[in-house]
Amino acid sequence: MLRHERHDRTAVLTLDRPARGNALSVELVDALLEQVLQLSSDPGVDSLVFQASGAHFCTGFDLSDLATSSEADLLQRFVRVEQLLQAVWQAPIRTIALAQGRTWGAGADLFAACELRLATPGASFRFPGARFGIVLGTRRLAERVGGDAARRWVLDSAHVDAGAACAAGLATDLVEAEHLAEAWREHLPGPIDRTTAGAIRRLTRADAAGRDMDELVASAARPGLKQRMTDYLAALRA
Repeated sequence: MLRHERHDRTAVLTLDRPARGNALSVELVDALLEQVLQLSSDPGVDSLVFQASGAHFCTGFDLSDLATSSEADLLQRFVRVEQLLQAVWQAPIRTIALAQGRTWGAGADLFAACELRLATPGASFRFPGARFGIVLGTRRLAERVGGDAARRWVLDSAHVDAGAACAAGLATDLVEAEHLAEAWREHLPGPIDRTTAGAIRRLTRADAAGRDMDELVASAARPGLKQRMTDYLAALRA
């Protein structure tokens, strides 16, 4: 489900649910959040890499148990995803995402939350939360690509190819698929001081974590979430 490796001062987390497109299950989100929090406080780590096995980086929120989930269950799951994204965004270490294939929904939000964002030319990005009334990750996306592009991509549930993602600033660089797994080594200039990095991050990013969570909870708590998600899933299958 989640593999963890260490290479000197760099930790590598590998999403390992390829049969499910590395979709974010309850267990995977919990495991990711636990690791991010632990590694953020580990003085022996100054960089954290997110990568994935299989054809896709992450296809988003795992909908396989939607039929048996209550609206309270779904709300709690979205809150945990937002907690994960905030932990990555605020981490006092460098964060790197390596994306291939579909990088959609909460998977695209995870990609956007990282500091260095490498993608293969065949990667694609999509932020469909507005289709079922969820407000998740929009401010972080806007910091990457600007408010106008972020609103358009989210409201239109646009499919964004790797070239457009790189041109807009969502991806920081494109890397051929055969070199993706090792690309982070070439893009890390050297060790950093964690205390300094944490201070610089706080000074260069607006602290809106509470507002992000408030907007997410308000959208997820609106009655009818399960039906909206069911309708969205049916539309995808059609």
